[in-house]
Amino acid sequence: MLKKNELIHKARNGDLRAMTEVLRRFNDARHWAQFHSPRNLAMALSSEAAELLSLFLWCTDEGPQPASEQRRAKVAEEAADCLICLLNFCDRAGVDLGEAFLAKLEKNEANYPVERAIDCAKKYDEFD
Repeated sequence: MLKKNELIHKARNGDLRAMTEVLRRFNDARHWAQFHSPRNLAMALSSEAAELLSLFLWCTDEGPQPASEQRRAKVAEEAADCLICLLNFCDRAGVDLGEAFLAKLEKNEANYPVERAIDCAKKYDEFD
């Protein structure tokens, strides 16, 4: 098992497995696994994503993002809440997020070849 400092270093560098292990240790210390069913974590993720989205409420496409400077500090915090919920969900649901990411990107690459998708906002089944 990795030492805590090494684990934190890997997590800080974006290692998903290290981030998940740091989060698992955090949750275990608080005995929170009992509350972390995939169903509850999926609902929590949706709630956290809505909180992130609410920070951009009333923004115009041409205006500042978020609309109010006072909201800016909360954006990173809410994004982190989304990541925490997603990592918890994947951990409890048995999803290897790194592998799922690569598999989905490969599927998207097949559905959206550069020559058809460049500068195009259509969905893959709407291509001519």
